[in-house]
Amino acid sequence: MNNDPIHEIQVIPTDVLATEHPEDDEYESVGDYHRQAAHHFSAAAKHHLKAADADDAGDEQSLIVHAHLAYRHQLNGTQYAEIAAMESDFEPDQVESDEVESDQKVAD
Repeated sequence: MNNDPIHEIQVIPTDVLATEHPEDDEYESVGDYHRQAAHHFSAAAKHHLKAADADDAGDEQSLIVHAHLAYRHQLNGTQYAEIAAMESDFEPDQVESDEVESDQKVAD
């Protein structure tokens, strides 16, 4: 009987991460930042699982390497998520005021 845990992590192919904009090679959309964040969070999860497996196996060197890589990917994912949030045109105050107006119309 095999008790090894099975981990399924979907890794986003690198060709999906970048969107081509012929008019501007350096342009990155908010969606591109979200895709980059997702890629790094996915990679961090993969390395966390490998670190856990290494810990279970008593492989300290592999544990250290994968824990470090997981942490770096998490930091990169957080950076891209922050950029996506800052570059977004989303206005939380506007959404709240629209909800209040909508609620008032329903009450009338």
